[in-house]
Amino acid sequence: MSSAAKSLAALAKPRWWEFAVWAVLLCLPFWIPSHALLISEITIIALFAMSLDLILGYSGIVSLGHAAFFGMGAYTAALFAKHINPDPLLGLAVAGAVTAVLGAVCSLSVLRGSDLTRLMVTLGVALLLQELANKLDFITGGADGLQGVVMGPVLGRFEFDLLGQTAAWYALCVTLLVFLLLRQVVQSPFGFSLKTIRDNPLRAQAIGISVHARLMAVYTLAAALAGLAGGLQAQTTGFASLDVFGFDRSADVLLILVIGGTGWLWGGIVGAVVFKTLHSLISAWTPQYWMFWLGLFLVLLMLLGRERLLRLWTWGRRA
Repeated sequence: MSSAAKSLAALAKPRWWEFAVWAVLLCLPFWIPSHALLISEITIIALFAMSLDLILGYSGIVSLGHAAFFGMGAYTAALFAKHINPDPLLGLAVAGAVTAVLGAVCSLSVLRGSDLTRLMVTLGVALLLQELANKLDFITGGADGLQGVVMGPVLGRFEFDLLGQTAAWYALCVTLLVFLLLRQVVQSPFGFSLKTIRDNPLRAQAIGISVHARLMAVYTLAAALAGLAGGLQAQTTGFASLDVFGFDRSADVLLILVIGGTGWLWGGIVGAVVFKTLHSLISAWTPQYWMFWLGLFLVLLMLLGRERLLRLWTWGRRA
């Protein structure tokens, strides 16, 4: 094995602190069962954020309609469970496969043109799918949503409970597996070629990298992962509605990456934890003005930066 291959293999190995963090996360539904539903929600949106970071942070593809794949995954998993088979893992695999096909088709048009073109195309795809789900109410339930989705036990043994502990562990395990997969992807030669394309696509093409083919591949993978997140959302809640395609869902996941940072896998996880925790705390404190305080936090984050804001928070706690 060459020295370059050894270096890539070393980078792909998880660090000791990552094992510790994931061990703590997997224990959270047991330690705080009253917040299991919130843990499940944070985990799902973290997976969704990682899928967007794969194309935005690592590949430089901007998107305002990533919720299209999230929503397609949600409706696919819900319809599969309701009409074909309630097995969660099988439904999740089908949701990922369907959204991967959708991502491959969309990549043919999304990857052409400038960043502004990509923004409009991705947003347009999400709006088209939302309106299509609204019109096909005999299949999707329309504005009332797809109700009556009953999931079978995970692995045939673990029933979904009212407290949401099984849903939380199920979402955490799926997200952990995706995280380990993405570590191998981003630290592989394929992942480093994506960073080269992001930084200088013309130079990448000049040295023999097939830019368009690799961007299509990563866009398809990101769509499949977003579909997994949407499938988890439908399976853990037993419901799918039109808001899964909404623009606010795409905007929220962009804010999460702004908070956590792009171009590293932990950015989506950290951003999801901070965003949903702030949302929960501020909305409980001031239900009418929580968006003002969240917006103020984002402004301070952009003006001061993460490190200065963290030092300011530490100083305030000590004071």
